[in-house]
Amino acid sequence: MGETAKKILFVNSEIYPYLPESPIATIGRRLPQGIQERRREIRSFMPRYGCINERKNQLHEVIRLSGMNIIIGDVDRPLIIKVASIAAARLQVYFIDNEDYFRRKQTYCDDEGNFFADNDERAIFFARGVLETVKKLRWAPDIIHCHGWISHILPLYLKKVYKGDPIFANSKIVLSLYDDTPSTPFGADFRKLVAFGKVKPADTVELEEPTGINLAKLAARYSDGVIYAADGLDAGLKAYCEGLSVPILPFHPAAMEDGTWLDEYNAFYDKV
Repeated sequence: MGETAKKILFVNSEIYPYLPESPIATIGRRLPQGIQERRREIRSFMPRYGCINERKNQLHEVIRLSGMNIIIGDVDRPLIIKVASIAAARLQVYFIDNEDYFRRKQTYCDDEGNFFADNDERAIFFARGVLETVKKLRWAPDIIHCHGWISHILPLYLKKVYKGDPIFANSKIVLSLYDDTPSTPFGADFRKLVAFGKVKPADTVELEEPTGINLAKLAARYSDGVIYAADGLDAGLKAYCEGLSVPILPFHPAAMEDGTWLDEYNAFYDKV
């Protein structure tokens, strides 16, 4: 980036303790704290899934940030912003909420394991909700670090719709890829639903076949750096990323074990 990135925005699919421990949720919890301890300013976002106990986790609505509507498929969806704190880590987490998309008790699949038919719309709403909220915060991130498939629309929107906004003029995208890629395809109209602002059909060719792998490829194409955050990633996806001429941080199991991955990630932000 030419100078040290000072402000890092984390866009997470999962954060522990709001969701059970998993590789993504654990990184979502530990990484912002570690980066903050390395003297960078951070903000963290995640969806407010219905399984998150608001009373136990002391979530409360931020009225000054809520109130706008996001239109998806010609339907207005109210954007509600909530916030909670992880006191032990001195972290604040912002939650993107909407009654239609995020009040159900499951995350991505129903009790029978069926992938929600509107998961594509939920990803669109989440991406736009994060970017609109950061604008309201008037907090200009140097790096936006995306974790989990539900964040994968954000790189496209940043580069094609929001880049002209002064808040995001100098923002770079880092994409962490995990083994959470959905195996069930998204709806056939995903590509049409994604169209917003200056987004043209040529910008979303990957979604001609709306699979989870192709959504990840779309995210990678609009990112400035990629982190392999899990072992055993799809070989085709890795080959695609390695053809993009952007910095890539490989997966290092030993670093994940001994904690040095935090230093690796911290240094990577200044390479993109």
